[in-house]
Amino acid sequence: MERVTLVVDAANVVGSVPDGWWRDRKGAAERLRDRLVPVASGGLPGVPGPLDVVLVVEGQARGVAPVPGVRVEAAPASGDDRIVELVAETPAPCVVVTADRGLRARVTPLGATCLGPRTVRPTP
Repeated sequence: MERVTLVVDAANVVGSVPDGWWRDRKGAAERLRDRLVPVASGGLPGVPGPLDVVLVVEGQARGVAPVPGVRVEAAPASGDDRIVELVAETPAPCVVVTADRGLRARVTPLGATCLGPRTVRPTP
């Protein structure tokens, strides 16, 4: 069975919980990255691990370093555009984590499945 690639829209997921993320966008993206480490090995409900996890960052969150289990892609411009490129370039099955309807509409025809932000960042 092919290993699933999990592509996470950092801006959308971080922005899904009003916890002050706007004061430190890079720090918020780093906390999300760290939460994704166990997801890489353990998977998600309905998406068994291990997974290839890619966190796509943009804007002020650029500069987030990768960690074992989580690759970080800094989008040169639009994070959504980079996510679409990643899905199109990836031969394995892709799951995109975002609530962005426009992005969902762009990646679904490319074969991606979409999950909401709460799958990787539950609300407190």
